[in-house]
Amino acid sequence: MPSGLLQPSVTFVLACASAIFFLLLRCQGKGPLTGRHSRTWALLVVALTGLLSTAVAFAGLAVVRHLPGAFVGLGIVGPSGLWLSQIHSRSEEQRSLVRDMSTLWLNRLLARMEEGMAEDRAAWCEQHVDEAWSADELSAAARFYQEYLRQRMSAAERRRSRINAQVTAIETRLTAVVLIENGAARNKVVAALQGSRTTKDSRYTRDYSDLQRMADILHHDAERDLIRLLGSAYGAGLYRLPVYSPPRRTYSGMDPPARTVPADAGPH
Repeated sequence: MPSGLLQPSVTFVLACASAIFFLLLRCQGKGPLTGRHSRTWALLVVALTGLLSTAVAFAGLAVVRHLPGAFVGLGIVGPSGLWLSQIHSRSEEQRSLVRDMSTLWLNRLLARMEEGMAEDRAAWCEQHVDEAWSADELSAAARFYQEYLRQRMSAAERRRSRINAQVTAIETRLTAVVLIENGAARNKVVAALQGSRTTKDSRYTRDYSDLQRMADILHHDAERDLIRLLGSAYGAGLYRLPVYSPPRRTYSGMDPPARTVPADAGPH
């Protein structure tokens, strides 16, 4: 390959590698770049960043021609903006047409990539929850996932994600659901709700006259908390978390041990 083509090619490859590295830093804790909804946008971001960095590097070469390695260095350092811009974007949420044009719509591509990552995260979490689960099955699923996370996350990660607090909140809500489903007296249900800060919410207390509606809300909120618990697992990179499967009833009345169905190795 002629040297005139070799240098741009090397710069572009290095710029793309650098872009991938800084994208990984930017998206740390949000999930992989290879999810079904995000990978196309991630590839576009890497390719466009590589092209822009290479172009800027060779434009700068006209100014710093006496520094033979300068254009390669610029091509490698340029993509660091993918990570540094994340720090700046925390204080500037609104996008403008001028800013999009100034970056050749790179910001838009980054936004769509992150939206795709959020969709991948939601789909993965929902895959691990069955809306048909009873209160007991939902509670058992929460304990199953808690134990899996407890064995694989560090103590600092568990504290940061509030794993135990989330499971406690799930079980507190579901305890009230079971009471209602078993036909407990209203005053017993009210006492159970007032016994925990989690269930003192006005969303529950205003439905004392309609216990079934209250049970539906409590069950829905427990599912929501379980989704949040699973989000902690996703953010920690535990994509191989098995899907909980409740034990099946047999004609003899014996319950076989709970089975687990392996989830996909990662998001598609």
